[in-house]
Amino acid sequence: MERLAIEAVRGGVDGRPDVHAKPAMNSVEHLIVRAREGDEEAFRLIFERYSRPIISFIYDMVNDRAHAEELTQETFVRAHRHLAALREEAKFATWLFSIAKNVARESLRTAHSRSQKVSLDDEAVQELSDERPSPAGALLDKELNEVVRRALAGLEEDKRLVFTLKVFQQRSYEEIVEITGFSLPKVKTDLHRARTELRRRIRPYLGVQE
Repeated sequence: MERLAIEAVRGGVDGRPDVHAKPAMNSVEHLIVRAREGDEEAFRLIFERYSRPIISFIYDMVNDRAHAEELTQETFVRAHRHLAALREEAKFATWLFSIAKNVARESLRTAHSRSQKVSLDDEAVQELSDERPSPAGALLDKELNEVVRRALAGLEEDKRLVFTLKVFQQRSYEEIVEITGFSLPKVKTDLHRARTELRRRIRPYLGVQE
């Protein structure tokens, strides 16, 4: 399981599903049933379907690509281990994001307890996209991306969590409440404050006057 996770995150596993399979056979619900019965191929397909949004989410939380890969591996290891605890297969994505949230927050708190700050070196601001812009465009994108990530890293953890889930992962308010355990009013308040603070932090870079 651990080897599978690492290889798939780094693109070393061919995760293409069987093009001849019936759609129902590759539904999340069906794959979960098979995975619970010990079918590793089914769990590999689940991993291929959800690894990218999970690593993106964790990366937005910890600001370190290599560490995000490790935490994504841990997320899926935990999911595999506790798959029997999932009560509603249709809510697998929400359940998986909840695990990823716990893994990321545990890592952040461990780092904080050791008085370590999240690294903001060049590797931490690499784009997750496979697209390759022009050199000039890449430089501008990288500069803006670094500004955004520095601003994001400066947010309080709860605000960063809610903002990442809503804006980057496009999760509904209902899903965010389930993933975080926060009340709906807190989610909306934290999201509003996060947006306000990020606009304030990014405004000088964009040349916008107060």
